[in-house]
Amino acid sequence: MKPSPAPSSSTRRQFVGQLAAGAAALALAPAAARAADAPPAAAAPAPGAAPGRGRGGRGGPPPAPLSSKKLGVALVGLGSYANTLASALARTQHCSLTGVATRDPEGKGKQWAQRFGFPEKNIYAYDKIEAMKDNTDIDIIYVVTPNSLHVQDVIAATKTGKHVITEKPMGVSVADCDKMIQACREAGVQLGLGYRNNFDPVFQEMMRISRWKELGAVKSMSGEYSAGAPANGAWRGNKELAGGGPVMDLGIYVIHAAVLAANGETPVAVTAKATNRENLPGIEAIMEFTLEFANGAKCESYTSYAGASGQGRGSRFRVDYEKGFVNFTQAFNSGPRAETHKGPLSFPDITTGNNYAQARQMDEFARSARDRMPTSVPGEMGRQDMLIIEAIYASAANNGARTGVKA
Repeated sequence: MKPSPAPSSSTRRQFVGQLAAGAAALALAPAAARAADAPPAAAAPAPGAAPGRGRGGRGGPPPAPLSSKKLGVALVGLGSYANTLASALARTQHCSLTGVATRDPEGKGKQWAQRFGFPEKNIYAYDKIEAMKDNTDIDIIYVVTPNSLHVQDVIAATKTGKHVITEKPMGVSVADCDKMIQACREAGVQLGLGYRNNFDPVFQEMMRISRWKELGAVKSMSGEYSAGAPANGAWRGNKELAGGGPVMDLGIYVIHAAVLAANGETPVAVTAKATNRENLPGIEAIMEFTLEFANGAKCESYTSYAGASGQGRGSRFRVDYEKGFVNFTQAFNSGPRAETHKGPLSFPDITTGNNYAQARQMDEFARSARDRMPTSVPGEMGRQDMLIIEAIYASAANNGARTGVKA
């Protein structure tokens, strides 16, 4: 079935509003599902409306919820990003923070209980995650531990019968991803990924442009996400815990953005060059890599723990189409900004601000779990990115040889 014609400019803002509610993240769904997509609905929910996808994953208003129950979320791992998620959970409509798992239940755990108002009985040690099984306050377990620990913590979470979200990257290998997907499948629970940019209006506008080929086919892309080196002792600088260097921590944002711009397609091949530095033993300091797509488009990419490549451009992404472009500045920070060849993108009718995308992300997952609908950011999406990351490391280890991305 051919997709309907691209929506006119008069319906663009309504469509983006619906995207902001999680409606069109199916741009990253498998090709068979994308082929059946109907055109976007003309009407959009209010900016504060509940996230949801149309009937059967197509266009149209989200289905009526099966329940109005607000689901409880337990955060596993209380590092810096957990604080961001906790703040976002204060903005959600369909879920709330009701518990934690931490290495310090008596100290940090009790501080969080007091700060966020959940009972101390909902505090767990890492090795007691399975004890959440009988806690009716908790419906979703969100794993925010170091990358290499995701697989053990997700599998432990599945034994509770609760639905699971894990942060990106999904793991440190495709094998890890397969274990998590299988464990969730066997337990009959949903597995979602913490891809917040899928829920940001600016990225969703890029998704819409690519999905409907409004500016023609993608011709080329470029992106960078760079930062300073992790502090001494930080887990992100530890190969065993992080699984790698900036590719795992920052480069994944560029990778995922390129896949979004390519309408969910996996690159066919990569080439990569790593630069190491003495202050970062065991992990790359810089990775330059190119993603090649089936239509000939390439994404020239750069990620670094040695600071930005120059001109203050440490967080950028650009897509050039046949008939225009989308150019992001501050691409991967909170509240990304972008412009097209027609001028800046802005959505004054959608309230954004800090933690907006994370709140939408968690609301979409909570509603999907509650209403027994597929999440738009499933485990298979995390596995796709890990396939690409494995190819990048393989190419770098083979002196930049062109390396195919496995199916």
